[in-house]
Amino acid sequence: MPFSHHSHSGQFCPGHAQNSLEEMVQRAIAQKMEIFALTEHMPRAHVEDLYPEEIAASHTPATTATTFAPFFAEASRLREKYASQIQLLIGFETEWIVRPGASSPSSPSSLIEELLRQHAYDFIVGSVHHVHGVPIDYDRAMYEQARSKTKTAATAGSFSGHHHRDDDDADDDDRLFEDYFDAQLEMLIALEPPVVGHFDLIRLKSDDPERRVGEFADGEAGGGQVWAKIRRNLDFIAGYGGILELNSSGLRKGLSEPYPQREICQAFMQRGGRFTLSDDSHSIDQVATNYDRLLDFIVEVGIQSLCFLERVDGDGDGDSPGPFRRFPNVVVRTISLEDLRRRPFWDGDGGR
Repeated sequence: MPFSHHSHSGQFCPGHAQNSLEEMVQRAIAQKMEIFALTEHMPRAHVEDLYPEEIAASHTPATTATTFAPFFAEASRLREKYASQIQLLIGFETEWIVRPGASSPSSPSSLIEELLRQHAYDFIVGSVHHVHGVPIDYDRAMYEQARSKTKTAATAGSFSGHHHRDDDDADDDDRLFEDYFDAQLEMLIALEPPVVGHFDLIRLKSDDPERRVGEFADGEAGGGQVWAKIRRNLDFIAGYGGILELNSSGLRKGLSEPYPQREICQAFMQRGGRFTLSDDSHSIDQVATNYDRLLDFIVEVGIQSLCFLERVDGDGDGDSPGPFRRFPNVVVRTISLEDLRRRPFWDGDGGR
């Protein structure tokens, strides 16, 4: 039963995605998916938080809020309309944006908490796309802008409570990776998201996106601190029962492996961690894209089963550990890889 816990539409993320929300749902049904999560990007509070493509489309922080406002109602309508064909989960993807010198460092959490009070979302995807207030996954220029702020941020102590290596010989990518995983930990602690989005997104625009995580542990200039912070975050996720998405979007963006890299997956497996599938689709053409390659990766890594979220009425009887504290409408189910491969999705062109 291929499923995705992460998707976007042009209707509620104009300039950043394409197609209407209903078209995305129809495509998922056509692909023989059985569970599909609708998880639009949450609104942003400052113009600096917007992607260039959103600015080009004349978006402002105010328009991201007004565009997002009817999302829950439309998603609920579609859930009822297509209930006999697919199970739709309704959530949103978080932004965790803290820039150096900000007067209200708790604002990301405040914005998210306000959204959660407005509607009974099934879950959230906990993601980080910005470091030091700059998007790190949009293009190389913005990645380098974020990287240029790492030393300044370290001096100012922007990630309070986290030890930042201060040796001048440290690799610039290592510094930014450390800050990314520190920001991610802050998000994890504040939100405990059921699904953690593209865990190692930071590598997409880095000097060497294919760099093996093991090199952080064994390389020079203190790269071991990056690996230590990765393991620290995995410990925390496993501790509260969070699920890492195996995100196929890395494959369509030219990476040889999905998010997260295999060493990270193996480390999470050692901690008893759980995985799910996501396509992170931004258009109908991307729904379930590269799921065949994702399945090959899962087999190579040695993952034997996958998890998915399922809606229930009241307290459910999902696999331990039961419903998430904030999200009583869902339980965690498990499917073996063997059973997954028997689903009709794989009979046609699904995942190609």
